[in-house]
Amino acid sequence: FRRLVQDMSDQTQFVIITHSKTTMAAAQTLYGVTMQEPGVSKLVSVRMAERGPTATARRDEPEPAMVGIGR
Repeated sequence: FRRLVQDMSDQTQFVIITHSKTTMAAAQTLYGVTMQEPGVSKLVSVRMAERGPTATARRDEPEPAMVGIGR
């Protein structure tokens, strides 16, 4: 699945909702939504190229719930 998405990302964009770290590793940008207090949603994003190929999220960062792969 990951290879198929990477191969097709030259021609199209994908929005994949996942908690799979393997799928997230293929992303160029991660988008997430977190709720730190009741009723207040916060959007977060990480551009993977800026963090480097071996980057990991800090413990205080919420785990992304949405993944965007492609341009």
